[in-house]
Amino acid sequence: MSDITPEAVEEFFTRASGDYVFARWGRPIAPVIFGVTDETLAIVKGAIETCVVIAGHTMDETDPELGVNLMVFFLSDWAELLDVPNMDEMIPDLAARVAQLSAKNAHQYRAFRFDDAGAIKACFTFVRMGGAMDDVPADVIALAQAVQAMLLWSDRAFSQDSPLAEAPDGTVVRPDVANLLRAAYDPVLPVSGRDPSHALRLYARLVAAPS
Repeated sequence: MSDITPEAVEEFFTRASGDYVFARWGRPIAPVIFGVTDETLAIVKGAIETCVVIAGHTMDETDPELGVNLMVFFLSDWAELLDVPNMDEMIPDLAARVAQLSAKNAHQYRAFRFDDAGAIKACFTFVRMGGAMDDVPADVIALAQAVQAMLLWSDRAFSQDSPLAEAPDGTVVRPDVANLLRAAYDPVLPVSGRDPSHALRLYARLVAAPS
């Protein structure tokens, strides 16, 4: 049984605007990673697979509609996005977004696309390396990004606390976050939700899960 509260579950998906917005993937995840070495590529794909297994979801080589649906970009400067072909089709108002991310000195950004049921159908993840990020192990960066691509978390989630924890055998997904991933992908629950009562259903699945 989880010791998380219903209020804490709701907070994970309540945005700064006060709106409750939940969404999970409604299709197998077909990832592609740019801007890394072959060694790091394997680490990033392994991290995605770890989170998919935790959630009880699935991966595939290709998406029949999009080809790939989880695109992860590693870069050293946000301005690099302006030179990526067709990036302005994936990220609306690209130039303004790049300027905003640069001004904030941001290290990460995610953009999601949704299907008619409100489920996630694509995620574009961007990670800017440099500075303190260069001191963070690749597996830690990869796992943190994978967790945050699995659900439409609140824009405030993990802004202060990492979704990861240290275990005897290395860095892992934080137990409460892992349990929430499992509950979120329970087939009984809808793929999306905009009413806070959805959080109570999530909480019920957490309580019902084996300890």
